[in-house]
Amino acid sequence: MLKHELGKKTSLKGLRTIFIEEKKDSFLPWFVDSARIKNEREVILKLEGVVTREAAIKLTQKEVWFTGEDLKKFSSKESPIHLLGYAVVQNGAFIGKIEEIVEQAHQVLCKINISGKEALIPLNEVTLQKIDHRKKEVIVQLPEGLLEIYL
Repeated sequence: MLKHELGKKTSLKGLRTIFIEEKKDSFLPWFVDSARIKNEREVILKLEGVVTREAAIKLTQKEVWFTGEDLKKFSSKESPIHLLGYAVVQNGAFIGKIEEIVEQAHQVLCKINISGKEALIPLNEVTLQKIDHRKKEVIVQLPEGLLEIYL
């Protein structure tokens, strides 16, 4: 079973490959034989070569990754995960590209890279000004000094 944050109920129809992080920073491809919806946030996947319960259990609690193309295809446009690859912009200036999304109870954090250093940019009712899907930009107004703590 795959738990997801794609923002919509989906059967993942047409998904051919997922990547499972079996060891830290080691993503191995697994081929999808079939998929069916369990509920709004869960899909049951049948993976090629996984034929026993024991083999399936070894894959539970592992991080699963999609290609960027598959992620865009299966995620809701309103889902925060859809913002991957968008530019974060403040006062017309490019800050960084969104590399990862971390969803929390009251806000979303966007992981970006600034001068080779990881920074977490909060998106909430105070910082988020606009999302421009056409330009693939997230317009923010960050608290003074926030970016400096990462540099």
